[in-house]
Amino acid sequence: MVRHVLTTAATLLHLCAAVSLNGSTETVVTAAPGDVVLLPCYTDGVVSPAVTKWEKNGREVVPGGGPSAQRLAVQHDGSLSFDGVMPGDEGTYLCNSTLPDNSTVHARVLLQLAGGPEKVLTTIQPTTVLPNGTLTTYLGASVIFNCSSSSYPSPQLTWAFRGASSSNNSLVSTRGSWLDFRIEEVQPVHQGVYSCNAQNSISRQSVNKSTQLLVYYVSDRHPECMWATLPDSSVVKFKCSWFGSYPTPQLRWRESDSFTVTDSLTVTMNRSILTEGQTVKCTAQHQLLGPGKEKSCFFVLKGPYPVGDPMVAALEGRSVTLSCSDNMSIPPANTTWRKGMKQDYIVPGSKYILSQDGPVFKLTIVNVSKDDEGVYFCHSENPLAARELEVYLTVKTSLDYTGAIIGVFIAALILGSSIMIARTLYSNRHRICLGGDFGQANDDGGDVLSLVESDDEQIFQDAVPRLPPLTNGHHTTLVQIHRIPSDHDDAETETADISPPQQEDTVQTEEPNDLVAF
Repeated sequence: MVRHVLTTAATLLHLCAAVSLNGSTETVVTAAPGDVVLLPCYTDGVVSPAVTKWEKNGREVVPGGGPSAQRLAVQHDGSLSFDGVMPGDEGTYLCNSTLPDNSTVHARVLLQLAGGPEKVLTTIQPTTVLPNGTLTTYLGASVIFNCSSSSYPSPQLTWAFRGASSSNNSLVSTRGSWLDFRIEEVQPVHQGVYSCNAQNSISRQSVNKSTQLLVYYVSDRHPECMWATLPDSSVVKFKCSWFGSYPTPQLRWRESDSFTVTDSLTVTMNRSILTEGQTVKCTAQHQLLGPGKEKSCFFVLKGPYPVGDPMVAALEGRSVTLSCSDNMSIPPANTTWRKGMKQDYIVPGSKYILSQDGPVFKLTIVNVSKDDEGVYFCHSENPLAARELEVYLTVKTSLDYTGAIIGVFIAALILGSSIMIARTLYSNRHRICLGGDFGQANDDGGDVLSLVESDDEQIFQDAVPRLPPLTNGHHTTLVQIHRIPSDHDDAETETADISPPQQEDTVQTEEPNDLVAF
């Protein structure tokens, strides 16, 4: 009864929208399958028609004339009633009514069936459902979106997307009860709200269902560990950052601390809890990282160790540069120059120039004087410890270099003289060995030279005549070579006899340095 009332009300609304076409009235009636529907024919008066006929598609509709027609009935006012319309009942109906005064009334009624959609079903795979109903997937996945709905006639299905960079953009649409599409290699830009809308093309009734999809991804890089120095050198601030992951990762600095949901975590430590060689580590966790697969960054703490030349000398009136370097400390040390045993800070100005070249710290003293002589300290300090390099500066005047120059000159002179004397002795070594007293001590003695060539190894020895003295005061020896025949060979003797005049001529033509004396 309630459905009948609603249908009648809807029919009355359609009657209000009726129009006249070629002298006849056309009315549009829309109903859902199963509804009780009344198609009007004559509505201009209170007089009931005498005869009423209904036709559909050129064929007369006979109430009660068949199984399907049993649901039909012509009312006293000429209206055609349906006791539960069904698919197939829709169409255009013509009514011909004859009034008691034999006048004829024509009416045209368009019956439309439109049911649903009542609901929409959606599935998005592969995804994970969060407690609040939000779906999550991971970066690079291939995601399939399905939407289904039922209505009469078939609904118009449409997938729409609303994200950070778009607003309710239509992705795909079709007429039917099923609609799906795929996104290959999902990216962060695909994160947002996906809506499926089902609309009846006749009744314009629509149903919508929205689902939020989150795209999870994790950075393939390790966290970045940094430090920041503070005015107090004994305190340091460590910062750990890990960007490029969604949702926000969890970070912690120490094993004893709990994880904090953030992509940047800062902690402050002082010298009391820091030691030489200590490892400071930042650990990062994420939902897409399995247990035991956390990512981290770390560094090993090292105290300062300044190195340089501990002794520096400078000439008065010149400029001198003291330098030290410290590239070992982690975190980097704060390096300053100080003067004297009281370690007074050196203030840069026209006298002192401070500069830095990477890990090398330089102190340039302009126009050095005796007052600048003394000890200087290269002081390096980081949160672990403080260490110093002691540099002693000696300032010399120009008079201090006079004695050194003279000493160097004398040493060079002595060395040069020694070399010349040695060279002279070496070039006249044969005169020293054969001449003088050594050569005249045995003038009367005879020089004997035995050369033996014999199979029996018999020694031939004879006095060798001495040649007359030469003009240069040296002696020459006569050499005779004898061959002693063996028992098995025929005797052959070859004697080399060099007469004194020929020897004298030979000796006189040769240089003394090339003469071999026996």
